Amino acid sequence: MSESQKQAYGPIDVAGLKTFAMDQRHHKASLDCAGKLPEADVSCSQFLESLPDFLGAKELRGLAQVIAAAYKNERPVVFAMGAHVIKVGCSPIVIDLIERGIVKGVVFNGAGGIHDFEMAAAGQTSEDVGANLKDGRFGMTQEAPEIMSAAALKGHRDGTGLAYALGALINERNCPNKAQSIFAMAQKHNILSALHVAVGTDTIHMHHNADGCAIGAASLIDFRRVCNIVSQLGNGGVWLNIGSAVILPEVFLKAVSVARNLGADLDKMVTGNLDMIRHYRVQQNVLSRPVEKGNSYAVTGHHEILLPLLRMMILQQI
Repeated sequence: MSESQKQAYGPIDVAGLKTFAMDQRHHKASLDCAGKLPEADVSCSQFLESLPDFLGAKELRGLAQVIAAAYKNERPVVFAMGAHVIKVGCSPIVIDLIERGIVKGVVFNGAGGIHDFEMAAAGQTSEDVGANLKDGRFGMTQEAPEIMSAAALKGHRDGTGLAYALGALINERNCPNKAQSIFAMAQKHNILSALHVAVGTDTIHMHHNADGCAIGAASLIDFRRVCNIVSQLGNGGVWLNIGSAVILPEVFLKAVSVARNLGADLDKMVTGNLDMIRHYRVQQNVLSRPVEKGNSYAVTGHHEILLPLLRMMILQQI
């Protein structure tokens, strides 16, 4: 075979590789962190302690620890949630954390108010969009547009904001399931509640009684109330994004900018994210840009699994 016919880049000679013993290397995994095998009748605390100390379980433990620390140190904990949290039955978990004084603020997109009210009024929510869209019935119920319109007008007029007004109306009208309403319980316990509306995205905006001026003005009040609580998140306060991919991460980023512009020290703020998939805006606007490295937590999974686990881990820490 001529020199020109030889194969280019033949196998490299690895005989001279330098090796070293395993005990000279740092390891990220060990048997000490492996999961345990509790019996079927163990306590919840023992079960939680048996989870492997890796990845998602480790992140969830860390998040529970910082939330418990915020509670003990009287720092705010804010849950910023998409409406899906309500639809999959997690309202009782959020309400319990409100009543225990752990969660000091609940923030939703506009749909959160609709689903929360329907649960309070009828004990059920979430229509079959595909089936109702075909004949124009999608979003055409009467009750939610009426109360949301009333809440917008009341929240604008009284200066209390959209979410607080909705909670007040649910309580005043004595909705049969008001104890399962996050907004009603937030109003009852006088914690922050907020609804951030993107006009045209919610079914109630299709109705004749939707007042754009009132909706926008009441929602803007909510935004400025959120800026207030965000300004107090320094020194261990926690902002937890749960199931909002775009609107609430954007709201949070702007609130952080307002707070810092007005002199707030947020250097030791902690953020977290729980969702079924990871999104760009959440990663940038919640977990990366606003906080110091190491002060954020992220766990991928279903709300109906992660939130019950997180609640029990927080109570265990407290």
